[in-house]
Amino acid sequence: MPVGDSMTIGSAGEHTWRYRLWQHLRTTYGGPFAVVGPRETLYDLATGTADSYAYADPDFPRGHLAGWGEGWQHMAPLIREAVRDHRADVLLVSLGLIDLGFYTSAVQTAENVHRFVAEARQGRPKVRMVLLPVIPNVRARTEPEFAAEVSAFNELLAKAAADLDEPRSPILLASLPASYDVNHDTYDGTHPNPSGEHKIAAAFAEAMYQAWGWGEPYGGEDA
Repeated sequence: MPVGDSMTIGSAGEHTWRYRLWQHLRTTYGGPFAVVGPRETLYDLATGTADSYAYADPDFPRGHLAGWGEGWQHMAPLIREAVRDHRADVLLVSLGLIDLGFYTSAVQTAENVHRFVAEARQGRPKVRMVLLPVIPNVRARTEPEFAAEVSAFNELLAKAAADLDEPRSPILLASLPASYDVNHDTYDGTHPNPSGEHKIAAAFAEAMYQAWGWGEPYGGEDA
């Protein structure tokens, strides 16, 4: 189950990193799998509503729990029911930028990470999670205080992943895409373009391959 903010839900006309990862796993993962979640739509920038099905390629399992302008604090109250109802075994989580930008400090956001993990395990005690650190956007270049909050949160996220990891419900911290560049990999300084989609998908794919042996190294375009 992909869980995230605007970078995960995507907007009308996009493939999304969810699609890129599905493409990768369907050719490299040696067993059956399903992409699940309570939502399926994209965000429509023209109307400001998350009701679009206009994927660049709609022929893939589109389930997710992602929302434009939603963060850890928004997803924590929803994740228990979503995991339980959709029988999610693995959560691929990309959250935090919206929290730090508009709602909570690094410390408060980390507290919501702990809440999210606890709620997810209430829904499914053996659920696995892969957490992606916050990818700094263009705002971090011009606002040192915001950049510092992103850096502080990513350190707290790494600590949370280590502290909360347990054998029956493992947590992985994915690596930030080393070559990710907001000028090259986004269309507006925040949201991924096709090369950014591949790099985010690669971050999740590589974490699962290296830790659990699932799939193969990511070979997508510009990864």
